Amino acid sequence: MANKRDYYEVLGLSKGASDDDIKKAYRKLAKKYHPDLHPNDKNAEAKFKEISEAYDVLSDKDKRTNYDQFGHAGVDPNFSGGAGGAYGGAGFDVDLGDIFDSVFGGFGGTRHSNPNTPRRGHDTYASVTISFLEACKGVSKEISITKNDVCDTCHGSGSAPGTKLMTCSECHGTGQVKMQQRTPFGIMTSARTCSKCKGKGKIIERPCPDCRGTGKKSKTEKIKIDIPAGIDDGQTLLVSGKGNAGSNGGPYGDLNIAITVRPDPIFKRNGFNIMCEIPITYAQAVNGADVIVPTIDGKVKYHVAEGTQPGTTFRLKGKGVQRLHSHSRGDMLVNAIVEVPRNLTDKQKALINEFDNSLNEKNYHKRKSFFDKLKDMF
Repeated sequence: MANKRDYYEVLGLSKGASDDDIKKAYRKLAKKYHPDLHPNDKNAEAKFKEISEAYDVLSDKDKRTNYDQFGHAGVDPNFSGGAGGAYGGAGFDVDLGDIFDSVFGGFGGTRHSNPNTPRRGHDTYASVTISFLEACKGVSKEISITKNDVCDTCHGSGSAPGTKLMTCSECHGTGQVKMQQRTPFGIMTSARTCSKCKGKGKIIERPCPDCRGTGKKSKTEKIKIDIPAGIDDGQTLLVSGKGNAGSNGGPYGDLNIAITVRPDPIFKRNGFNIMCEIPITYAQAVNGADVIVPTIDGKVKYHVAEGTQPGTTFRLKGKGVQRLHSHSRGDMLVNAIVEVPRNLTDKQKALINEFDNSLNEKNYHKRKSFFDKLKDMF
């Protein structure tokens, strides 16, 4: 008794503390040092007992009066006239875990996730680079992936061949160890995960030499993947069931493949439409002509209309990218670039000038419109 600390000091209070102050201080410290939060921690267990003992005395009006007057002797049952020991009340030797949960908001920790529950494996990730045309038309690729798979030696048990899993001697196969703690509310029974078997209820007698008892092993394998037509740069292809192995018989995770599409020197993509530029000569633009246009399906012939202006865009219906999981396709938009000839001879320049001098305003709609606007401005 001589070694006991002052109860007010234990709860961090002054002697004149109110009942509410005592209750609040106890709840705060009990949460901090509760055995469920500190399994196998003897120091925390001793702290919790000391806190509970202090609260039992100071929360009781008669016990507190005796303690304030006579100190620890006033509440020690070995001294005559004592108000009863810290755990001396009758009728409290019962399991009041539900009451503790209501006081601490379910902090008793009697429910734990079952480590033997089947769990889905984690997803894995890979990447693949394909050409522009492969993205437009779809392609099959063989790729190498690395994942955690079931160990072939122990078939996922973690035990060396010829050995068996043993029932845990500490929890007797339940995966949990029950604890009883005397509190001001009575004897509280709680359960914690068995530290010896980590809640599994079984112990590996001799670990598998290949997976070292994990039941899983890193493996590399080649798989064939079908990349659908219409997939775009930066999209992800999901391959179900090709991720890491699950636990306790749970399903495999998925494989996520990031798609990178190499740029094409001729074609560009805008949604499901394909953009392309083709150069045409001045004469072709003036007179009109049949020109060859490249598409993802091969070359096609297209007639450029007479008087085609630079930057004119014409559309080839259905010559774009196939829409994902559909048979319909976007269009191809072709931009006509009129190329002005260079490095002309004197004779060629003279012919050009002669030709130009033969033209008048009706041959140049934009030029006439521009100068009409200038007249209106000035």
